[in-house]
Amino acid sequence: MFTDENRERLFFILSLSLITACVIVEVISLSGVYAGSGYAVAVMLTLYARSKLNTFITVAASTVAILFSVLYLHNDESFYIVTVNHLFSLAGVLITMFFVLYVKGLQGRAEEDNKQVGALFSHATEGIILTGNDGNIVLVNPYAENLFGYFRDELIGKPIEILIPDNVKQHHPAYRDTFNQNPVSRTMGAGRDLFARRKDGSVFPVEISLSQYTIGKESFVIAFIIDITIRKQSEEALIKQTAEMERISTEIKKLNSVLEQKVEDRTMMLRETLAQLERSKDELSSALAREKELSDLKSRFVSTVSHEFRTPLSTILSSAALVGRYKMQEEQDKRDRHVLRIKESVRHMNAMLEDLLSLGKLEEGLIVSKPETFELGKFLDDFVLEMHEIAKPGQSIQCTKTYNGWLNTDKRLLKNILINLVSNAIKFSEEEGQIDIVCYKADNRVCISVKDSGIGISEEDQQHLFERFFRARNASNIQGTGLGLHIVLKYLELIGGEIDLESKLGQGSTFTISIQSI
Repeated sequence: MFTDENRERLFFILSLSLITACVIVEVISLSGVYAGSGYAVAVMLTLYARSKLNTFITVAASTVAILFSVLYLHNDESFYIVTVNHLFSLAGVLITMFFVLYVKGLQGRAEEDNKQVGALFSHATEGIILTGNDGNIVLVNPYAENLFGYFRDELIGKPIEILIPDNVKQHHPAYRDTFNQNPVSRTMGAGRDLFARRKDGSVFPVEISLSQYTIGKESFVIAFIIDITIRKQSEEALIKQTAEMERISTEIKKLNSVLEQKVEDRTMMLRETLAQLERSKDELSSALAREKELSDLKSRFVSTVSHEFRTPLSTILSSAALVGRYKMQEEQDKRDRHVLRIKESVRHMNAMLEDLLSLGKLEEGLIVSKPETFELGKFLDDFVLEMHEIAKPGQSIQCTKTYNGWLNTDKRLLKNILINLVSNAIKFSEEEGQIDIVCYKADNRVCISVKDSGIGISEEDQQHLFERFFRARNASNIQGTGLGLHIVLKYLELIGGEIDLESKLGQGSTFTISIQSI
């Protein structure tokens, strides 16, 4: 068998034989014939011998032969010419030597690189398959053989589709052509699962990276294949564990939810119990407060009614007694004066009873608003005529209307409100005084103001003016129950109205009510 060692020995022998032949040629040749190029060729032949030692031996032998030729073979020729020619021969030998050593160095590095690549290819822990542009397998590494269960000879020259599962094998040539048209190094299967087929027909998951390179005019595709069966099993196990953890987490959440609901229910029951206790406490406190208030109101009511009824009753009693004394015809004017006093006292007592009855109905919710649409101008004209009958001597009631349109509200309650306000204006104004009623419209609300020229109300008393049985300090000598303005406020609440007060002591008061217009 022709081995590398035999080849190296053969070319070494050829080199030495060529040197010997060159010496013989110079011995038997005519004068002026030199074999210097033969020595260079002899050195060149050592290029095929792997060892650099062969090159050095050949160079040494060539140098000895050249020196021998200069010194002993050309004595009949010019020593100068012989020496120059053989120096050129020696230079050619040395140049050839350096060339051969350089090429051997390149060959050595190439062989070393080939060994490294071969070791990498042979000992790689992932499958490597090299295919031609036609899709046929050119080379496989040992790991790929073990991975797919084939021997190398069973794969070389076979189409790559032999390693692809049957369900996608028919589509693979089209995928391969697409890759060859756009040969970009890439990882295959991004976003999808890839599978390969072993010799025994079993299918397993893989991860494949593709690269293409060209040698001359021929293109090759190299595939790096990794068996990811263990990874897939781990992923499936992780998915199962995750699903199990989610199931357990869901059950725990349900259990927590049930426990939280129970805690919430118990907390709600406790809160309701506490709320009931609080309500009971509040109700008890409210009942005690109402009881105290009722007691205070009862005391104030008895005191007020007793005081307010005592004066008119005394007036009625004294006037009735005096009327009985005036029996003569010419004493008729005296009788009429006392009869008028009796009537005024009865009217005052009737007004107090009306206030008390109205307050009771309001407290019991027996009075409700019954809106109706009516002409406000005519209503005020009729009202002013009625109020003139109860005015004090010399008092005048003036009504100014900038709005005479229609109003939709409870006509009866509005009249009671105005009667109360105008009656107070009459009562707290001096004789010969003037009472002004003004009707106007502002911001979709109808406003009616009642202005008197009476005693006025202090700022301190204005804060309590609409409370039950409250009477201003400067009105203590004027008849009244302190219920009128409180009833006015309640009536306004029923018809959705509001009331505003402007007053100064000694300068009169202005009460303004406002009601939503149509």
